[in-house]
Amino acid sequence: MIEHHTFLRSMSLDKQLFPPGEEYPFRIGAIRHLDTLHFHPKVTYIVGDNGIGKSTLIEAMAVAWGFNPEGGTLNFSFSTMETHSSLYQYVRLARGARRPRDGFFFRAESYYNLASHIDELDSEPSFGPPIRDSYGGMSLHEQSHGESFFAAFMHRFSGQGLYILDEPEAALSPFRQMSMLSRIHQLVQKRSQFIIATHSPILMAYPDSILYYISEDGVEVRSLEETDHYIIMKQFLNNKDRMLAELLDDD
Repeated sequence: MIEHHTFLRSMSLDKQLFPPGEEYPFRIGAIRHLDTLHFHPKVTYIVGDNGIGKSTLIEAMAVAWGFNPEGGTLNFSFSTMETHSSLYQYVRLARGARRPRDGFFFRAESYYNLASHIDELDSEPSFGPPIRDSYGGMSLHEQSHGESFFAAFMHRFSGQGLYILDEPEAALSPFRQMSMLSRIHQLVQKRSQFIIATHSPILMAYPDSILYYISEDGVEVRSLEETDHYIIMKQFLNNKDRMLAELLDDD
């Protein structure tokens, strides 16, 4: 049996220090109601509707850990545009006894910027191998969006790492999402820990995990089958014609 170590045990928000007023993101209901999240040693999901604060929370914990707001490893420090919130300043992380050997903050919306930065670094004189070699040997811009996403998952993630992922399914087909689930399992077997914000019922299906559903009313633990994502998708697939008739009704 594999001994598993929790690299990131929990995060809490120091809400007593929040700025007064209704400044973003402090006015978001999910953030106002959140005190502490305890992370599963293997996989933790953060799930909810659009605009509810998932990406804001993921970004804040990643930056508090030391990752670049636009993604990448701890060694990346580029900045295309300073758009990240100040929430990370109020995040308190409880770290495990052991430090990860690897780590990556994957952010779908700024992955293009990360790929451009890697190409820029590889165009400069260097005594070491090109950075792209860690991503499969090809420029991420010379692949489809989905292929470049998957190149990071398959080649750059090496195990014994903390991987914080924000909507990794954004460019992946359902088949690739299932492959991603298999890859997560391979890395968990190599003592990795994942924290994932996602809308994908496929990615949410990893069995040895905890799923936090966040809303304007706060945070609660749910099963996959209790999420809106699973329920609505199942209803649509099982009753496609009736659902389409209701959605496309001209009256």
